[in-house]
Amino acid sequence: MIVIGADVHKRSHTFVAVDDAGRKLGSTVVAATTSGHHKALRWAHEKFGGEVLWAIEDCRNMSARLERDLLTAKQKVVRVTPRLMAEHRRTGRERGKSDPIDALAVARAAAREPDLPVASHDELSYEAKALVDYRE
Repeated sequence: MIVIGADVHKRSHTFVAVDDAGRKLGSTVVAATTSGHHKALRWAHEKFGGEVLWAIEDCRNMSARLERDLLTAKQKVVRVTPRLMAEHRRTGRERGKSDPIDALAVARAAAREPDLPVASHDELSYEAKALVDYRE
C-alpha cells in the first residue's frame, strides 16, 4: 500500500508518498485550503490509484481541515505522533529539517507502525463541516 505523509503548515501542506519498503515515490506541495486538498487528492489518484493511506502528523490545530477534507473524500487517514516522526528523522539518512524531510518521516513512520490512531468524523465534526461549507 502507498502511504502519503503530510507536513502541515498554516499556508501550505507538503505531501510525500512512499511504498511498503519506505522508498520515496513522489511529492507535491499544495495550499492549505480545501481546493489545495482536492489538488493533492487528484495528484494521489493520478500517480498511485485509489488505494492510499494518508498519514498526518498529529497537530490538529493545523491539520483539522485537511483531515475533514480527506475523510469527506472517503480516504483512510491515520495520525502520527510527533515523537514517532522525530524518531524516524533521527535515524533517517536525510539530515536537517525541511518540509519534505518531515513529510517523508511521517510517511515512513506510518508505514512501519500498524496500530496508529485512525482519524474519523464524529457527528459534531460532520455538522461543523456542513456549516463551514454552507458559509463558504
